[in-house]
Amino acid sequence: MRVFLDANILFSAAKTDGAVRRFLKQLIDAGHTCVADDYVVAEARRNLMRKGPQQVAVLEALLLGLEPAAAVAGADSVREAAWLPPKDRPVLASAIRQRCDVLLTGDRTDFGSGYGRIFGGVAIHSPRSLLEHLFPLP
Repeated sequence: MRVFLDANILFSAAKTDGAVRRFLKQLIDAGHTCVADDYVVAEARRNLMRKGPQQVAVLEALLLGLEPAAAVAGADSVREAAWLPPKDRPVLASAIRQRCDVLLTGDRTDFGSGYGRIFGGVAIHSPRSLLEHLFPLP
């Protein structure tokens, strides 16, 4: 499965050695491909510089295990992303263009109404919903 990571996922994984970082490792260890484009990486890096500059090196190390992608130009023209605020349209547009199966985001404010729904072949999940989907408890 191809999983596109939103900036808040990258930020959380870099900021603390917690559940999000462990989940990304679990995804990669299970053979899933995690993808991040220039747009989300720049946002995660910018937020870390403001809120935890010492963790930028952790972000850079995490990125080595991900599939890099170029940011999508013309994201506003991707009709599947029209329901999102303009700043978030490039995220879904890139996930679609990168042929990802999932967009993983913790942004409930902007993406929450799309959780569990599919846009352009991409299912939007929170970390918890994807974890429950991939690794259900018996």
